[in-house]
Amino acid sequence: MKKINLKSKFQKFTDQWSPKVIEEMNDYQFKLVKIENDFTWHKHDDTDETFLVIEGKMGIEFEDQKVELTEGEMIVVPKGKKHKPYADKEAKIMIIEPKGVTNTGDVVNDLTAKNDQWL
Repeated sequence: MKKINLKSKFQKFTDQWSPKVIEEMNDYQFKLVKIENDFTWHKHDDTDETFLVIEGKMGIEFEDQKVELTEGEMIVVPKGKKHKPYADKEAKIMIIEPKGVTNTGDVVNDLTAKNDQWL
């Protein structure tokens, strides 16, 4: 058992939209990611996805609404729900999802990150 300092983990990388795994629990991964500007519209057919804002602000656009999140707030995006995360300024986020989930879901493009990048 070890404690994990999120601030020190965020200091270890600068790239955006590329989730870094910091721990696993059962088949779930806790991933840190820095985000800024718009991501791509996508969905995850087989799993829900949790976003937790650690620092800054972010939004998630859905086909029928937008949800704004600030530090300390989280949202669970249901499986199959098309969404597009974004942030006007760099934000630091934790994503919680099953191991092996591709960040761009059903879309493959230049924002698709390699899985299982550990810090």
